[in-house]
Amino acid sequence: MDVALRYHEVVDEIATVDHELPPAPGEDEHLSLALANSVIALPGGHFIDHLGTPDAANRWLTERDLAPVDSGMRDMCASQLRSLREQVRALFAARVSALPAIPAALSSINDALTRVPTAPLLQWDDKAGPYRAAPHPTTQIVDHALATLAADAADLLTSDEADRLTACGSAPCTRFLVRRGRRTWCSTRCGDRARAARAYARRTGRDTP
Repeated sequence: MDVALRYHEVVDEIATVDHELPPAPGEDEHLSLALANSVIALPGGHFIDHLGTPDAANRWLTERDLAPVDSGMRDMCASQLRSLREQVRALFAARVSALPAIPAALSSINDALTRVPTAPLLQWDDKAGPYRAAPHPTTQIVDHALATLAADAADLLTSDEADRLTACGSAPCTRFLVRRGRRTWCSTRCGDRARAARAYARRTGRDTP
């Protein structure tokens, strides 16, 4: 295939996925599933990373009410989110494959869970006096977001829905979903691609990947 043609196909697919790929089943109920799926694999080894830059990470958090628009995300903050994502993905993959969890992944989740106080702290205003409120200075926004995402991952992995947690069955997609019925695709796009691959395999006598 002509290199220029293939380049434009990849660019078109990236643009299509970026704007039209719907949330995988379960993402609307589980923030941790949305976190795990915030990096999207495309054919040819290409990726879309919605946490790839501080601005992108800030936008992703804002869209899920985990940070204000003007929180001033920095490289280190985005890196922390990407790190937690990889640990959550590792735990989801272990659960799907019925394998032991990686100790480092468990430690990362538990560290995020215990990083912030669970109860509103006692605050004191010089004029109004004492009051209870959770601390949310800019420097702690990411800690609260990490704790919320880690708690959701822990809830999902210990819930009845964990038995329906699965990986998308259409390579090269690496998204996870909570299975509804017999569906094992994260989107119509992936389902169509898997059916096309099976049809091609039947025509050529090759095994479907």
